[in-house]
Amino acid sequence: MEKKRVIIMVLDGFGVGELPDASTYGDVGSNTLKGIYENTSLQLPNLKKLGLYNIPEIGIEEKEEKVMGCFGKAQEICAGKNSPVGHWEISGYVKEKPFTTYPNGFPTELIEEFKKETGVTGIIGNVRGSGTELLKQYGEEHLKTGYPIIYTSADSVFQIAAHENIVPVETLYHWCHIARKLADKPEYNIGTIIARPFVGDNKNNFVRTYHRRDYEASTFGRTMLDVLQENGKQVIAIGKIEDLFGGRGITKAIHTEGNSDGIYKTIEEIKNPTEGLIFTNLVDFDMLYGHRNDIVGYQKALEYFDVQLPKIMQELLQDDILIITADHGNDPSTPSTDHSREYTPILVYGKGLKQGVELGVRKTYADISATVLEYFGLPTLPWGTSFLQEIQ
Repeated sequence: MEKKRVIIMVLDGFGVGELPDASTYGDVGSNTLKGIYENTSLQLPNLKKLGLYNIPEIGIEEKEEKVMGCFGKAQEICAGKNSPVGHWEISGYVKEKPFTTYPNGFPTELIEEFKKETGVTGIIGNVRGSGTELLKQYGEEHLKTGYPIIYTSADSVFQIAAHENIVPVETLYHWCHIARKLADKPEYNIGTIIARPFVGDNKNNFVRTYHRRDYEASTFGRTMLDVLQENGKQVIAIGKIEDLFGGRGITKAIHTEGNSDGIYKTIEEIKNPTEGLIFTNLVDFDMLYGHRNDIVGYQKALEYFDVQLPKIMQELLQDDILIITADHGNDPSTPSTDHSREYTPILVYGKGLKQGVELGVRKTYADISATVLEYFGLPTLPWGTSFLQEIQ
């Protein structure tokens, strides 16, 4: 029996147009791809060949005549627009009840519990805002006091920023473990705790480092990762995948320092023939460019991925399936610095697969997991409809 393998690459924050319920999230008009396309000289010849510009109704007239891949877009049906719920839905679990958001900062009770459990005598911030802007605002005060900077965003996140020379990274991680325990209480219902270490001397050169760690709620249900692992398949998690799933359903975790490192490590894993799933998150699109409204930076990051794409494709074995998708949008051309509620692309390529197949508009990201599990001949999950028969 031949060995089968699927490689999923998530371009974090790469949406292709607002969802029907975008107004609920304040995201009317968001279209990450179109925003970059119209404001730069974006050149993505390889993604174009896979069918990126042929995806239905993405607002780009340029099309590819001879598409090498299969292409479509997916609707998010879970309540939210952040990485955890997006990746969970890709993997077959749909969170129907949303996490709680804190537009006015966290309750005094939670902050006091955090201080008591960690032993810190004070905190800075407790506001909603852009992390990079808050470092400029509060970073120097942190250097003087040693107090952690605590903040949130439009998502359900409790973020703790600290300078690596003031608070050792391991101490910051310990604080996050404590915050995770507190955030799991029903009265708080917070989705993600994020460690945000940074370096620099003053507000003009503070920079967040790749020592970021995410601590997700453990309340999500079964995913394709669980099914694959239970049935003896390898699940190789590259980038922040391990954090997003709390290590569950993963046989090998590889952390990365940015997109180029993530792409390199994905190629290296493809070279090692195994049976199962290689699941990669490329975080820079979102972390470095989407949240900072850096259109040119986002453009260059997409173009770098596009240049590397043939190297990925040439390493694929005959029966491998490559799926390129996203977890949400993060349109750098809008005033918002938060995630955006958008469709995500689905591009599928394999040396033994059909070419030029339009997959249409998928009702849920979970169609990806349904396809993966059917490919391996494994039991499917409640959510999602496989498109395997369309591409084979």
